[in-house]
Amino acid sequence: MQDARLRIAAIGFLNPAPLMWDFEHPPLDSALASRYQIARMSPSECAARLATGTADIGLIPIAALATTPGLRILPGCTIASKGCVRSLLLVRRAHQPLNALRSVAADTASRTTVAYTRILFHKWGNPAVPFLPMAADLDSMLEKADAAIVIGDPALFALEERSNRFERTGEELVYHDLAHEWRSLTGLPFVSAIWGTSYSGPLDECIANDLIQSRIHGQQNIEPLAAEWSRKLPISESTIRAYLTTNIHYILDEECIEGMKGFFRMAAEANVLPNYTPKI
Repeated sequence: MQDARLRIAAIGFLNPAPLMWDFEHPPLDSALASRYQIARMSPSECAARLATGTADIGLIPIAALATTPGLRILPGCTIASKGCVRSLLLVRRAHQPLNALRSVAADTASRTTVAYTRILFHKWGNPAVPFLPMAADLDSMLEKADAAIVIGDPALFALEERSNRFERTGEELVYHDLAHEWRSLTGLPFVSAIWGTSYSGPLDECIANDLIQSRIHGQQNIEPLAAEWSRKLPISESTIRAYLTTNIHYILDEECIEGMKGFFRMAAEANVLPNYTPKI
């Protein structure tokens, strides 16, 4: 018998935890499980699932909207930052300035962050620096390249281990918070991901409502989320609490929509992505 549930591709990192609250916790998890089938993966894999039609809804990096025809944005929810985000980093050796870097190792989990960073390198005067796709391991990345892009939980780990790494290696590194760099240079929020859909049928309003209500309930339950995730990750409850409340912005508001438009405009100008105008 064919499963009639909508297939959701969800990001397996900490940052979407508030968005997933109702899908993972009582009292609504059982009812939602009868309507949705959820798989967890990297952001880039979420985009690939929608592109290949193996998911109906995905928490996708916004760059995928410009490269996958037919995707629609579901309203109300995002993963964004209006200041420092902590989990999107460009790490470089202190003696090598941004405009002189010869190579950048890029986390293969990322698409949108790589696109943002390519735009930033245009603004930093180093537009042709090559990006080398690699798994997110800071030591290995810096063995192969002058700098490294790491996102999500590996970026949070890198910040937590910053002093330990210096004691271990004696190598002085600069940790650029990419959301902060983007805001400083453009005045815009850094919008990482949205709920998108490739579903060709009519979307019942209850689908968007399920996602929005889950976000609302998740933001009302940051304390239990911090306790839950501190058992999963080697990060303190206080750091997780601050990250989910201060660093990440979850509401797809007008400022974030303008931020998306600015990102796509600059990405097209820099030949980083095809022309695309978000429609919400």
